[in-house]
Amino acid sequence: MPVSTVSKPYRIGRSKTGLGLFATQPIKKGVKIIQYFGPLLDSKNEKHDAIENKYLFQISKRWTVDGSIRKNVARYINHSCKPNAESDVNAEKKKIIIRSIKKIEPGEEINYDYGTEYFKEYLKPIGCKCESCEAKRKKKRAKLRAEKIKAKEKAERKEQKKADKAKRKKDKAKAKKADAKKALKTAPKAAKKAKVAKKGKAVSKKTVSKKTVGKKAKAGKAKSKKA
Repeated sequence: MPVSTVSKPYRIGRSKTGLGLFATQPIKKGVKIIQYFGPLLDSKNEKHDAIENKYLFQISKRWTVDGSIRKNVARYINHSCKPNAESDVNAEKKKIIIRSIKKIEPGEEINYDYGTEYFKEYLKPIGCKCESCEAKRKKKRAKLRAEKIKAKEKAERKEQKKADKAKRKKDKAKAKKADAKKALKTAPKAAKKAKVAKKGKAVSKKTVSKKTVGKKAKAGKAKSKKA
C-alpha cells in the first residue's frame, strides 16, 4: 500500500520499477523536496569501505552516505534519464538535498539522474526502465515493426511480380501450343482443299482443250465441204 508522509509534498507509492516517490501537491521549480541521508561512511575505514549496497551516495572521494536506512524516504526516488529533480551535494556540510528542476504536478513521480557510474554498474546491464528510455524503446520497436512490414510488403510485391511474369510466360506458351495444334488440325483440310482446287483446274483445262479440238475439227469439216 502507498505510504503517506504527513505534511510533506510527497508519498511512497507503487512505481514501474518497484516503489517510488510521488508528488501529493504541486512542487515549484527550484524547491527543496527532501534530504538524502544516512550514516556517513569513511573510505579510510576498512569496515566502512567493505559495505556495499545500491543506496550508497558518494559525496567526495572520502565520504559516502549509506542511504539504506528505512527513515531515508529519499532512497525511494527512482532514476530517470530525463528527470524533474536533481541531487544538490554540499561536500563541506556532507549533505545531499533533492531539489526540483521543473514544476512537478500532483501524482507525478519524482526522479533524478543517478549519474554515469551508477547507470553503468546497475542500470545498463538490466536496461533502464525510466519513462524516457521506455519511450525510446517503444519508438524503436515501432520503427522495427514498420521496417519489417515494409520489407514483407516489398517481398510480396516481388513475388507477385515474379508470379505474374511466370503466368504471362505460361499463357504465351499455351497460346503458342494451341495455335500449333490448330494449324496441325487445319493442315489436312487446307491440303484437301488445295487438291480439290488443283483437280478442278485440271478438269477445266481439259474441257478447254476438248472445246478447242472440237472447234478445229468443225472448221476442218466445213473446209472440206466447201472444197
